[in-house]
Amino acid sequence: REGHHYPKLDFTREELQERFGQQLEVEQGCTVTIDSVETVRPITEHIANMRTLLDELRSQWRKTLLAALKERKMILASTKSRDYKLNLYPYLCLLDDKEYVDIMIQSVSNLPLSGESLKVLARDLGNRVYTKCSIRQKGQDLMVEKLGSVYSGYTDLLAKDTEDCLALPREQWLKLEAANPSGPTLQGEELQWPYIVSVELGTYMVDLMVKNLKINSDILNPAYERKLIPILYHMYTFRSTRQVGFIKPHPLLTQIQQDATETRLTFDSYVMPMLCPPVPWISAKYGGYLLSPTKLMRSTDGATQHERLLERCRGLHPVLDSLNQLGSCAWRVNGPLLDIIVSVFNRRGSDKLGVPPPLSEAPRVPHFNANDPAFTSAEKAHMKKEVVKAKKKYSEMHSLRMDALYKLSIASHMRDKKFWFPHNMDFRGRTYPCPPHFNHLGSDVTRALLVFAEGKALGAKGLDWVKIHLVNLTGLRKRSSLEGRLEYANSLMEEILDSADNPLNGRKWWMDADEPWQALGCCMEIANAVRAPDPAQYISHFPVHQDGSCNGLQHYAALGRDVIGATSVNLMPCDVPQDVYSGVAQQVEEFRVRDAEKGLKIAQVLEGYISRKVVKQTVMTLVYGVTRYGGRLQIEKRLKEIEEFPKEYVWDASHYLVRQVFSGLKEMFTGTREIQDWLTDSARLISKSGRTVEWVTPLGLPIIQPYHRARNQVLKHDMQDINLQISHDDKERPDTVKQKNAFPPNFIHSLDSTHMMLTSLNCYSAGLTFVSVHDCFWTHAVTVDTMNKVCREQFVALHSQPILQELSNFLLLKYCSELPADGKKQKYQEYRRLMLMLGKVPQTGDFDLQRVKESTFFFS
Repeated sequence: REGHHYPKLDFTREELQERFGQQLEVEQGCTVTIDSVETVRPITEHIANMRTLLDELRSQWRKTLLAALKERKMILASTKSRDYKLNLYPYLCLLDDKEYVDIMIQSVSNLPLSGESLKVLARDLGNRVYTKCSIRQKGQDLMVEKLGSVYSGYTDLLAKDTEDCLALPREQWLKLEAANPSGPTLQGEELQWPYIVSVELGTYMVDLMVKNLKINSDILNPAYERKLIPILYHMYTFRSTRQVGFIKPHPLLTQIQQDATETRLTFDSYVMPMLCPPVPWISAKYGGYLLSPTKLMRSTDGATQHERLLERCRGLHPVLDSLNQLGSCAWRVNGPLLDIIVSVFNRRGSDKLGVPPPLSEAPRVPHFNANDPAFTSAEKAHMKKEVVKAKKKYSEMHSLRMDALYKLSIASHMRDKKFWFPHNMDFRGRTYPCPPHFNHLGSDVTRALLVFAEGKALGAKGLDWVKIHLVNLTGLRKRSSLEGRLEYANSLMEEILDSADNPLNGRKWWMDADEPWQALGCCMEIANAVRAPDPAQYISHFPVHQDGSCNGLQHYAALGRDVIGATSVNLMPCDVPQDVYSGVAQQVEEFRVRDAEKGLKIAQVLEGYISRKVVKQTVMTLVYGVTRYGGRLQIEKRLKEIEEFPKEYVWDASHYLVRQVFSGLKEMFTGTREIQDWLTDSARLISKSGRTVEWVTPLGLPIIQPYHRARNQVLKHDMQDINLQISHDDKERPDTVKQKNAFPPNFIHSLDSTHMMLTSLNCYSAGLTFVSVHDCFWTHAVTVDTMNKVCREQFVALHSQPILQELSNFLLLKYCSELPADGKKQKYQEYRRLMLMLGKVPQTGDFDLQRVKESTFFFS
C-alpha cells in the first residue's frame, strides 16, 4: 500500500463521537417525527377542531387496541396450537403491549387514501415489529457500551485530527473488536424471522385493527343516525386477473385527516440518513446502521439462498471495502435550491419540472345516476370508464405528491446537518443507498438537492468541468467534443447567470434542460465561482457526474473485442463522441428507405418519423434482455407521443421498427448477439438439468439467480386466506424461461458493478471523493480528470481478464464435473449438450483494449 493516500473525513474525533451519540439516540427511539414542508394554512377554528378530534380519536383507539391486545394474548396463552399452525404468542411478548399499539396507530396514519393490499400491510407491520425487537435486543447496556468503545477507536481512522493510517475501515473495525473480546459480540447474531412469520404476525395485527378501531357515523354530521362504524374496511379488488384482499380507510377517517392538515410526519429511524459514518461492513451479517438490522444483499422476501451463498464465501473483502467506501461519503443539502423547490411544491407544483401538483389540481370524478333512463347503455359504459380513469389519476397524483412530500420534508429536516448513506447491494452486485426516500439514486429533484459535505477548491480545470457538466444536463450538444461543449457553455453565460439570479422570475432558460433542477443547481454553482475573487480557489461542494456511454454495450463490445461495436460506444479514441442511438436510428432509416422503394406501405408512412428518441429506449434495454414484445411496446409509446404520426399505423409501425432495430444492432455489434446467445443457451441447458445458474464475479462475489417454479402457500386466517406465490424456493425446479432470459442482463450487470467497485477502491486509495449511481460516477470538479483515468484503467484491467473463458471453466466445474448418477439416457445427453455448449466460448475480435485508456468520450 505504499503511495496510497486514504482520505480522512473533514471532522474532528470529538465531532464524530458526538455524532455517534446522536445517531444512537435516533435508532434507539425507532421512529423520527419531523416537520412537513407543506405550507401551513392559517389555523382556522375548523382545522383546530379537526386536530383536537383526531388526537382524541387516537387516544381512544390506543386504549381500545391495548385492551383488545391484552385480551387476545390471554386467549392465545391458554390455547394449544396445532402442530401445523404457528403460535404467535411468543412474538407478541417480545415488546411492551404499548409498542405494538404504537406501530398499529402509525400504520393507520400512513395508510394511502386508496388503501393497501393486506399482504403488503401485514408484511410491513411484521417487519416493523422485527426491527424494533432487534434494536431492543442490541440496545442492552453492555452491547451499547461495547459498540461505543469500538466506534470511539474507529474514529481515529476517520478524523482529520488523528494520524494517518493505511488500514481499511473493515480492517480497523475488526482489529478494534479483537482488542475488546469481553462482553457481547457485535457481529449480527440476531436471527432473521422467516417471511411467513412476519406476514402472519402482521395479519394478526391488521385483524385486531379492523375489528376494534371504530368511529361514530355522525361524527362530522350529527343529522344522520348514530352508530359505531369501523375506520378500516377489509374488501376485495382485482389486480389484473387476480382477486386481492385490500384494507381501505373509511372516507370519514380520510376526511378528518385531510381537514386536520397535520404538519408532522413520522418515519422509521432506518429510512433516515445517518448522522455519523456507517459501521463498516465486516462480513455478510454485520455493517450499516448502528443498531437497525440491515441486509448486505437485498433479496425477495423469504429468499435465503443468497445469504447461504455469502456465508460460505471467503473472498468478499473487496466487495465489502467498496460498499464501505461508498458509504463513507458525507453529504449536505443545497439549502437555497431546496427553498426554490419547496416554493414550487407549495404553489401548484409543475409536471414539467417533476414537482407533483396538489390534489386540488386532480380531475374531478364525474358523478352520474346509473339508473337514470336519460343515459343510453353506451353513455353509461363511457361514464363508468371516465369515473375509473379519474379515480386512478387521483390515486396516482396522491402517491406522487406524498412521495415528493416525504423527500422534501426529509431534506428540510437535514438542511443544517451533515449526513451519510449506508450502502448495500442486490444479488447482481449493484449498489444502493439504504435510506429509501431521500438519496442520490432518486429523481432529478433529490439529486439536485444533494452536494458533498466536504468542499474542494476548483483548481485550474474545475470550473470548465462544471460548465461541461451543465451542458450534459441540458441534453444538448451530445455529438460535440468537450471543447465544443465548453465553448457552448461560455456562450450561454448570460442565460446561466440569469437562471442563477432569477430562477422563477427571469428568462427561465434552465427549465428546458433534460434535468432542470440539477441544471439550476449547476447554474448557481457557476455563478458563485465566476463571481469569486479567484475561481480556481473557490471551494466547491458540487458533484460533477460522468455518465457511461451505453454502458451495457461497452461491456459486450469489450468482451467480444468488437472493433465496430467498440467504436460506436466510445471505447476508441475519436474527435467527437459517437452516439450509438443515432447510429442505430440511421441504420434503421436505411432499412426503411430500401423497403419504401420496394413499395412497403408502413415504411412509406414512417418517412420522417425515425429519430434517436424513438429507438433509444429499445437500444438501451436490448443489452439487458428486453424481448421483441417489450421493445415493441417501448417504440409504440414513443410513436404515440408524436402528435403528427397517424395513430392508426402505430401498431404496424412498432412491429416493423422493432424488427429493424434488432437487425441494425446485430449488424453493428456482431459479437454481442453471439455472446448473448451463448449465455442464454448455457443457462437454458443448466436449468433444464435441474440446477440454478450461479457464477462468481471477477471481484469474488458469488451470484445465484433466484428464479424457480412458483408454488402457492396459503396462510389461513379468520380474516382472509392469504395466497403467497413463492417463486424463489430452491427446493422447486428452476424456471427455465426466467433463468435463460435473465442470465445475459444479470451477467452484464455483475460486470458493471465489478467495474464500479474497482473504480471506487482505486479512487479511495488515491484520496478522492467518489460515489456512483450504477454507471454514473460522481466526484469533485477538481478530481474529475483523476477519476476518469482510474475508471478507464480499471475497465481495461477488468476486461484484460479472460472473463468468458473463466466463466466457462467455472460452469463446467460446477455443472459438468460429474455425470448424472441415475444413468438415464436423456439426462446424460443433456449433460453432454451442456459440456459442448460451455466448451464453445464465443470468439473474440481484434480490438486493442489498451486504446480504451485514450478514449475521450468513454463517458457520454
